[in-house]
Amino acid sequence: MPAAKKEKVTFEAALARLDEIVKTLERGQAPLDESLALFEEGTKLLGSCGKQLDEAEQKVVRLMKGPDGAPVELAFDEG
Repeated sequence: MPAAKKEKVTFEAALARLDEIVKTLERGQAPLDESLALFEEGTKLLGSCGKQLDEAEQKVVRLMKGPDGAPVELAFDEG
């Protein structure tokens, strides 16, 4: 039987879940084992968000290449 595929969580969904996790941990009312599980989930989500941001930055850099193929850096408001 093939293993189930992991669905890629969208950046926005991961960020929303991270917000929920932080609020739960800040309340300090979760048992230790649940807090540890939430912390682990949060670190995985944070890594996923970081990876997605890096990928988005790479796409932007590719889109901003000059006529000679070299990357062109523009001020944010010039785009």
